[in-house]
Amino acid sequence: MKCINKAVHTAACIVTVLSLTACSSKLSMPFDPDSGDGAYNITLSGPASDVRPFAADICVTDDDFEASMLAIDEADAGGLFDATAAETIYAKNVHQKLNPASLTKVMTAYIALKYGHLEDTLTASSNVYITESGAQLLGIQEGDRLTLEQALNALLLYSANDAGVLIAEYLSGSVEKFAAVMNEEAHKLGATNTHFTNPHGLTDEDHYTTAYDLYLIFNAAMEYTEFRKIINTTEYKSTYKDREGNSKTIEINTTNAYLKGDVAAPDGVNVIGGKTGTTKAAKSCLILLSNGPNDHTYISVILGSTDRDSLYKNMTTLLTGIN
Repeated sequence: MKCINKAVHTAACIVTVLSLTACSSKLSMPFDPDSGDGAYNITLSGPASDVRPFAADICVTDDDFEASMLAIDEADAGGLFDATAAETIYAKNVHQKLNPASLTKVMTAYIALKYGHLEDTLTASSNVYITESGAQLLGIQEGDRLTLEQALNALLLYSANDAGVLIAEYLSGSVEKFAAVMNEEAHKLGATNTHFTNPHGLTDEDHYTTAYDLYLIFNAAMEYTEFRKIINTTEYKSTYKDREGNSKTIEINTTNAYLKGDVAAPDGVNVIGGKTGTTKAAKSCLILLSNGPNDHTYISVILGSTDRDSLYKNMTTLLTGIN
């Protein structure tokens, strides 16, 4: 489905939100994660009458369409988007509201990079103590001091939920206030079927988004060099200080099985990176950025896969649509 032809019709309800700013340009292709240049450049190009429509450079789909060779039967929703051609290749339940688990952290990182400073020092409160069973934690303690750059690596690379709380309180003073910012920013991006209640994605019945909205959010996060760098990283080492000034070590590895080499992408497809997510409610989720053999770059997302094995099986199936 070619998206550009539907842009004005589909985005009519959200054009007014962003009518005063130009939308992001398409990703430079092929995508180079080591490039210092922004993948997207937001510029004002004159009066509002000269600004291009909100959806001119993004994939738009108002329905589902599934090719039999890309069937992902073991997942609740999924989509494959050609970021170069602004074309939706595959869509299954892409507007269904679902729990996104840690894919939520893409939105947290987007806001942190938009409003924060990588060199800022973040001091942990007692709220970083998360007791939910199975929650991924860096082990941050009250009084620990990390830079935003360190917190973002823990958030995106290791999926540390305590790092999400640390970032939320740094930017907004509380998780609740940060969630309000998340929702406002999501709606500005056109992610109008999204409602967040926390910065990490731990289960809450009022915390939901869609596969298509996650594409929009990930698409926006790609504007930032640091985001592109972190999602392409396999391991990260650093040190920070506790409340007494003692050094503590961060030594973490990616949770992405493609980057770890545990799962192979289809021939001709190069997985740049992405974000994983797993909870009992959300099941297994994944969003990826990949390069194809045609020098196009793609964003793919799967929500609600039954388990880790089926998640990567489904994603690999989806990625075959790139060839």
